[in-house]
Amino acid sequence: MTNAILALEDGSVYRGAGFGAAAAACGEVCFNTSMTGYQEILTDPSYKGQIVTMTYPLIGNYGVNQQDVESWRPHVAGFVIRELSPAVSNWRADQTLAEYLEQNGIPGIQGIDTRALTKKLRLRGALKGFLSTQPLLEQEAVGRAKSWEGLVGVDYVKEVTHKEAFLWDVQDRQSASFKLVRGNAGTDACAVRDALPPADIAVVAYDFGMKYNILRRLRQHGFQVRVVPATTSAAAALQHKPAGIFLSNGPGDPAAVGYAVQAVTDLVKHGLPIFGICLGHQILAQAFGGKTFKLKFGHRGGNQPVKDFETGRVEITAQNHGFAVDAASLPPEVTVNRINLNDQTVEGL
Repeated sequence: MTNAILALEDGSVYRGAGFGAAAAACGEVCFNTSMTGYQEILTDPSYKGQIVTMTYPLIGNYGVNQQDVESWRPHVAGFVIRELSPAVSNWRADQTLAEYLEQNGIPGIQGIDTRALTKKLRLRGALKGFLSTQPLLEQEAVGRAKSWEGLVGVDYVKEVTHKEAFLWDVQDRQSASFKLVRGNAGTDACAVRDALPPADIAVVAYDFGMKYNILRRLRQHGFQVRVVPATTSAAAALQHKPAGIFLSNGPGDPAAVGYAVQAVTDLVKHGLPIFGICLGHQILAQAFGGKTFKLKFGHRGGNQPVKDFETGRVEITAQNHGFAVDAASLPPEVTVNRINLNDQTVEGL
């Protein structure tokens, strides 16, 4: 196992054991509090440009498989964990986590104090960092971290969006949920897929870095989903005669995607229902004149408490975003209906 180094812009240096690719990468060092789901995190395009730290101490115990990916490849810049599981125990696994990262050119580091690193990020905020599994002097590593451009003002959407429009899952092979059904005595259990409703509601989904599971869920609710590139104009989207518009999640700074804000501004004038999540929600807010800002360390994990003002209920949500809508910038016709109870920031409009 090779030596690895993680350096931060504040001069901190963490040394550990490398795994994955023999490579180096800059990125924003952030943390995710989920206990499981590392494969979905790695392949979520919203993590483009980020070095992700998992707070749960043991990672990799169920390996990686081709069914649970959220996009065509992993998008994280680097991966930081406390301990890499020496064994994989999962009948669906195709390869180990280390093999998967190596195959995709992504460096990882294990054996560092991820609790101390997470505490630093909570106090200081997300920091620019540099991760390398190759020999490097500490001074040079810190310098690489400091010189990285960061996420503010950067448009990563054009790097992760599909370049051509397409209909999602035309043959209904990817969207149905499955469950294991126990066989008769002496026979193995088998996977049975749930029936899907007719796809009779046409929607256009803007791909700003969309996760596959969002597409699966839309299809499970009876939508025929046409995915279009992030740069699609309102006129081009309307040519598909949709009943509604969906704006997906995505990476980078929402203030850097003016072309998407313009398209949504134009779409609003046509009276179609528009639903935006994550980056899509922030773009929709900007279309009404709102502004966004960078959160101190972001919301990433499966335990984010969100209060719904319409029902009074508090929901525990899974989130991954580093920017938020500035409530004070919104016009009177836009109402905040959900907030994050950890920091009182906007979660719904």
